[in-house]
Amino acid sequence: MKTYSVITRFIFDGVFKIKAENRQEASKIVEECCGMVSIDGIHTSCDEKVRDWKFPVHPEKMIVSVINPKSKKQETN
Repeated sequence: MKTYSVITRFIFDGVFKIKAENRQEASKIVEECCGMVSIDGIHTSCDEKVRDWKFPVHPEKMIVSVINPKSKKQETN
C-alpha cells in the first residue's frame, strides 16, 4: 500500500454585509478585516463595518492533483 499526497482545495462562497461609502471601500474592508480559520470559523476585526455574513457549513471540495510517491510525479485533474 502506498501513501499519496492529494492536493485539495476547499471553496466557500458566501456574502459579507458591509457598511461602506463605495464598492472599493467595501472590498478593502473584506480584504483587510475578514478571514477564516478552520478551528475558529469566520471572523472579522472590523465589527463597526461588518454587519453580518452568511457562508455554507459545507464547502465545495476540489482535488487539485495527486502526487505519486514513487515517481514524485504530480498528476493534475
